Amino acid sequence: MLSGRRLDLLDPSPLDVEIADIAHGLARVARWNGQTLGDHAFSVAQHSLIVEEIVAASISDPRWRLAALLHDAPEYVIGDMISPFKAVLGIDYKAVEHRLQAAIHIRFGLPPELPSAIEKQIKAADKVSAREEAVRLAGFSVAEANMFFGGVTVDAEFGERFEPSPAKEMELAFLGRFETLDLELRAGNSERFSNHRRRSGATPS
Repeated sequence: MLSGRRLDLLDPSPLDVEIADIAHGLARVARWNGQTLGDHAFSVAQHSLIVEEIVAASISDPRWRLAALLHDAPEYVIGDMISPFKAVLGIDYKAVEHRLQAAIHIRFGLPPELPSAIEKQIKAADKVSAREEAVRLAGFSVAEANMFFGGVTVDAEFGERFEPSPAKEMELAFLGRFETLDLELRAGNSERFSNHRRRSGATPS
């Protein structure tokens, strides 16, 4: 990694995970194997920002919005593989991806395994974004996209989010969104700790 970290894919340590590496990598990983319209690749970083924004419309808790932003974070190491190829690779690929995701979650204060309800909402938002990308960028007909990803669409004001943007711009946007959510998460953790101390009768030292 450019940060100097060396990540063991078989046993990844949260201590070797850096957000700068994630942002840099995801901004340079192309969705749809690069087979999209526009002067720039549609990056995983841009996709992740869209998914987080969709999730944020129904979830206010910064923990789960951060989880949405990081839902494809392992791809900064292993790239964005199309679903059919993932199926060919089978369980070994999924195991590596799962271990990486758990390490990333732990590094940034999230549970290794997300609550199932949150996982479902993030996956639903992921499918909505994929459906829009398929139609707007990847040459799918509406009927094809609906068959693979369902017929749920985004609001009209989301349209401009799908204009492929330069890698550096998306790297900075991803970092900025992470920093905002991380600050909210830390503030929430501090408040929860203070409330716990008050309920337990502890007094400040």
